[in-house]
Amino acid sequence: MNAASGAPSSEPLERDASRINARDGKIDAGEIAIGVIIGRTSEFFDFFVYAIASVVVFPQLVFPYAGPLGGTLLSFAVFAVAFIARPFGTALFIAIDRRFGRGTKLTIALFLLGLSTVCLGFLPSHAQVGHWAAAMLIALRIGQGVALGGAWDGMASLLSVSAPEKRRGWYAMVPQLGAPIGLIVASALFAYFLSKLSAADFMDWGWRYPFFVAFAINVVALFARLRIVVTPTFQAAFETLELHPAPVGKAVREEGGSIVIGAFAPLASFAMFHMVTVFPLSWVFLYTDEAPSRFLIIELIGAVFGLFAILASGWLADRYGRRALLAVTAAGIAAFSGFAPQLLDGGPTGELTYMILGFILLGLSFGQASGAVASSFSLANRYTASALTSDLAWLFGAGFAPLAALALSGKFGLVAGGAYLLSGAICTLLALWLNRELAKGRAGAKA
Repeated sequence: MNAASGAPSSEPLERDASRINARDGKIDAGEIAIGVIIGRTSEFFDFFVYAIASVVVFPQLVFPYAGPLGGTLLSFAVFAVAFIARPFGTALFIAIDRRFGRGTKLTIALFLLGLSTVCLGFLPSHAQVGHWAAAMLIALRIGQGVALGGAWDGMASLLSVSAPEKRRGWYAMVPQLGAPIGLIVASALFAYFLSKLSAADFMDWGWRYPFFVAFAINVVALFARLRIVVTPTFQAAFETLELHPAPVGKAVREEGGSIVIGAFAPLASFAMFHMVTVFPLSWVFLYTDEAPSRFLIIELIGAVFGLFAILASGWLADRYGRRALLAVTAAGIAAFSGFAPQLLDGGPTGELTYMILGFILLGLSFGQASGAVASSFSLANRYTASALTSDLAWLFGAGFAPLAALALSGKFGLVAGGAYLLSGAICTLLALWLNRELAKGRAGAKA
């Protein structure tokens, strides 16, 4: 029972599991990193399975009455709903964490995520149920967003704490490896079904299988993450308040300014994230004769380059500093926005060039985008404030990126999509400057 509320809690079970794990010795940063990668890969695999389906499936299945472009824009609007729901999920599950324990919170969140994802695989078409298909799609997308808010487990923070002092940048990039790995697997699955099945069979049942695979991966990820959550290292970090789930209202009152700055600091990389994943697939699918299966292979190749760029970001951040790397890559993204989008109209060679250059820039920036200003949060609020910062960064930087980029590019050409990307780079540079000035002010006040 929770002493404060009298409610049942999973905390005694977590302490028992912690003692069992303690018999095998302390879990080191390398083992934590494996758990983090598995967890983040499962989340990003869910993300990319939905993102790809929002281009090649849902416009025809759910919004056939709106035409190819209109249906894709409506699909992208529903895509954004999860990012709006995510902060509310964080608030809900932090309350569950405080009352029932982190193990209960994580189990419920990942069960909701898996259930919402697998139910998408059974989604009926507009021809079968009319506008109820769109209503069900929205409801399940909200479920995914709320669950993603609850899936925040603090393991990235724990990994940072457990990392050697001079290798913080290296360990900070580890959670980000889940993005390219998730994209590689999701792209490969969809490319296989698109190339092997007829259009009718793919739209009837082939597209559903990746959603079922996502559920299986979520189950594996749940056990991998729960094993880390109950380790002595994690429990010790919790006891020292490094991973204490402070109330959302308290964190917002005391850390509001830093949360906002932290949300805008990685805006360039989060906007770039969709400009090399979801948006180019929609543009190629709508405005070129390129087969979607072939372009998914190009995306897969680009993701491999992105994976190595993320690894490189760890070494560069340890050598030159995380904020310096974010500033340089934001400037690089600004330059990229001026010429690269037009490459998408340059045939397979132009598309491949766009994707490789884009993923290299994305990897270097995204590898260090998580928690760029987390060190400015007070110890007692760091867990909750970091979760809210991540939610808002995804909302502002990525949630509406495919919708805005496609709407602008469809009306004004690809140069307009580049302008949207440029705005993200400017916001990142401004946020980093503000964070540096605030840090100077705090240092001066202490002196």
